Amino acid sequence: MAAMGQTVGSTSCRNLAKALADAGATPDPLSPLAEPPRPGHSPRFGDALAAEVIPRLRLAHAVPSRSLALTDPARIDALGAMLLRHDGTSATAYVMALHRTGMAVEDIYLGLLAPTAQLLGQFWADDVCDFATVTLGLGQLRRIRESLAPHLVEGAPPPRPGGPSVLLSSVPGEQHAFGLEMVADFFRRAGWQTHCMPVRSIGDLTGLLRRTHIEVLGLTLGARQRMDLLAATIRRARQASRYRGLAVMVGGPAFIDHPGHAALVGADATAADAREAPVQAARLLRLLAERA
Repeated sequence: MAAMGQTVGSTSCRNLAKALADAGATPDPLSPLAEPPRPGHSPRFGDALAAEVIPRLRLAHAVPSRSLALTDPARIDALGAMLLRHDGTSATAYVMALHRTGMAVEDIYLGLLAPTAQLLGQFWADDVCDFATVTLGLGQLRRIRESLAPHLVEGAPPPRPGGPSVLLSSVPGEQHAFGLEMVADFFRRAGWQTHCMPVRSIGDLTGLLRRTHIEVLGLTLGARQRMDLLAATIRRARQASRYRGLAVMVGGPAFIDHPGHAALVGADATAADAREAPVQAARLLRLLAERA
């Protein structure tokens, strides 16, 4: 892997997670790459990993963010390092300190948690760490999100009877739904009746749509190789839906660089990020109502 004229060998990639476990402690939120000493560990080695190896890997794959104005790469690198070394306590304290210093929850969601989750996924794809490490890291990000969510939806209008409803789910077989949960928080903030749940099969999804009045179905997909399954899921969902005018939105890593693929799988729209999703969904419902 090469970036900025430098190469990270595959051996160092495979050993990175183990090395991070032996690195230093939590950086100061206002100086993300500074790590204080910890007994039995080398702060210089931890600094080198956080300051050189992780940024190089991130740059090598250009992990995208739709909220570039909010994104601080050093903070993403620091949080990613803590998650790779299974330091959930420090990761939580780090993010909460950012919030206490005045960083808005929306900015933390879009500019830190989302790109860090993408970075973990890229690390797994590149054999930097194993699936268990990514799962544990995403689990910690989920706990951080759960702590922040009440602040995001504070003051939001309650869902009104007869108001718009959305079901958010991953394509059957997808392993992680962290991004979907963040999208759900933004829908709740916008006052939608929001259902967010994973499904094990297309039959599970169609059963939900038969039993529940859902106007917008949001599906997320990680791997572009599963586009055919997504298209089949959308077809079956429309056939089964209790609400005949069901609108379908898609998102996730498979559409970040190729939003035009939404039409190819039979969806009505996609959204660039979690904040935009409820705005796009409301616009889509208005458009479909005008056409009816």
